[in-house]
Amino acid sequence: MNIEQKLAKLKLRDELAEAGGGEERRAREHKLGKMTARERIEFLLDEGTFEETDKFVTHRTTEFGMGEQVILGDGFVTGYGRIEGRLVFVFAQDFTVFGGSLSETNAGKIVKIMDQAARVGAPVIGLNDSGGARIQEGVRSLAGYADIFLRNVLSSGVVPQISAIMGPCAGGAVYSPAITDFILMVDKTAYMFITGPEVIKAVTHEEVSKDELGGATTHNAKSGVAHFLAHDDAECLSMVRELFSFIPSNNLEDPPRKPTTDPVDRSDEKLDTVVPAESNLPYDIKDVITRVVDDAYFFEVQEHYAKNIVIGFARFNGRPVGIVANQPNFLAGVLDINSSIKAARFVRFCDCFNIPLVTFEDVPGFLPGIQQEHGGIIMHGAKLLYAFAEATVPKITIITRKAYGGAYCVMSSKHIRSDVNYAWPTAEIAVMGPEGAVNIVYRRELDRAAKEGVDGLTGADAFNKVRAQKIEEFRESFANPYVAAERGYIDGVIRPRDTRKKIIQALEMLDGKRDKNPAKKHGNIPL
Repeated sequence: MNIEQKLAKLKLRDELAEAGGGEERRAREHKLGKMTARERIEFLLDEGTFEETDKFVTHRTTEFGMGEQVILGDGFVTGYGRIEGRLVFVFAQDFTVFGGSLSETNAGKIVKIMDQAARVGAPVIGLNDSGGARIQEGVRSLAGYADIFLRNVLSSGVVPQISAIMGPCAGGAVYSPAITDFILMVDKTAYMFITGPEVIKAVTHEEVSKDELGGATTHNAKSGVAHFLAHDDAECLSMVRELFSFIPSNNLEDPPRKPTTDPVDRSDEKLDTVVPAESNLPYDIKDVITRVVDDAYFFEVQEHYAKNIVIGFARFNGRPVGIVANQPNFLAGVLDINSSIKAARFVRFCDCFNIPLVTFEDVPGFLPGIQQEHGGIIMHGAKLLYAFAEATVPKITIITRKAYGGAYCVMSSKHIRSDVNYAWPTAEIAVMGPEGAVNIVYRRELDRAAKEGVDGLTGADAFNKVRAQKIEEFRESFANPYVAAERGYIDGVIRPRDTRKKIIQALEMLDGKRDKNPAKKHGNIPL
């Protein structure tokens, strides 16, 4: 065989591998509004940068007629490329080949790039679209999943791992994305669940559709499993690129900075009046966030889940930060089980990858109720406390209004190693709100007023008058930022309009921060 014949053979193999399951099956995917595996990779990565690995790998199964069905690549496309010039490793499941099912050999393809990514310090992005384990291979397919799970765990906190669910992901296959840092799902075409609707109907007699059980909306709004909701493949892949712009390539690097023309000392007078005069009235904390960050751009994470807390990425003078903020516009910004878990995992991600944390605090406490207590609010609330206390990245806290009780401590207070803590003049830092505190501290005086009267008033009228007076006295004496400032629990009371400048100054001061936790194998977070 001469060189021309050998080159022709190589070209033929390339074409066969790139053909996947064939034109008819690719057309079927397009009809469903889906890109093919190779189209997705091409869209995700910088043009011309993809280098494919294990293109000619095939399965080794002969049972069930599989020996007659051999396709080069075996249903997975793996390799590496660039996003904005930065190295990433990527795998994409090709649904046109055996439904994208996992085999012993294509699992090996994923394991290989995951090991390489860990060695060179580059992120791993998985584009999931698979019918699950290849039944014809039995336990060998399950072993492949376990091999991947192990790499997910070993790489956690070492290199970022991102999962885009762009089709089915069911059974044991869901646990690999669940271990990764972020999950994106495409509406109407993606779903995730352990057991499908048919099994649920057979076992529990409940009827539910795939989309209701594990669709993108379900996991973004109800379960909290997913972090981002996209409406088609293109939007999903664009969101992956945008997310990647905020995070470093590995745990030894700092996040990438981006030039900005937004002035460092920009002042916004509207911030002075954003908090209502009445402490029980809501406002949107996102109005505060967008007014202080670079170019008013906030990349929110888990936007549709546990809306009483807001998390996401932004930049200050080009420097990426993670933002955690109570949302007074939803449940008064109270902390509950779901919001605590949501914020805790985000805080730990930022700490893993050297992303500073900026916290905006307006929290009346933890949500009371039997359901919350029986659901484990003590344990779940402690997760957020643990995450903030454990974090060694630069931490800056701005108290805009309420900071009550244990929730004050939890929300990155000075007492759990926050570096710079400021309060607005509207801040109320106390064990509880004035209304509740007065009912306890002045109970006897209130009862006496109701019985004996005051200023010609008796009964409920006298009670309410004295109570109103005491509430105002308590608010003036205790529910303000100055008691905390006198004790050094906050570093200063600032004008709201100066918040951006103060945060940037603090970040610059903390640029060389070095802190570490006591030597140990690992802590025991209250899971």
